[in-house]
Amino acid sequence: MYAIVVTGGKQYRVAKDQVVRVEKIELGEGETFHFDKVLLVGAGDQLKVGAPYLQDSKVSAQIMSHGRADKVNIIKFRRRKHHMKRQGHRQYYTDLKIINIE
Repeated sequence: MYAIVVTGGKQYRVAKDQVVRVEKIELGEGETFHFDKVLLVGAGDQLKVGAPYLQDSKVSAQIMSHGRADKVNIIKFRRRKHHMKRQGHRQYYTDLKIINIE
């Protein structure tokens, strides 16, 4: 059984006992998070598609950890203008373990 859920402006295909890295969620480690936006639920040949979301489906996940991704270096450069700007970014993330798909 699998589901497609929306969080942080992105869509994720999740299955039971899978660990998914998503945008930061403001809950503590070990707490349970419920996805309220479930687009699709599939099991074998059966497929339930929402318009846009399924009302009777629920996906539960447990927060495993929080962290920051590797640094991304951003360089803005204009040739022949003696102009170069450097910037770095580290995105916050949350690791979720999918507990149940109903």
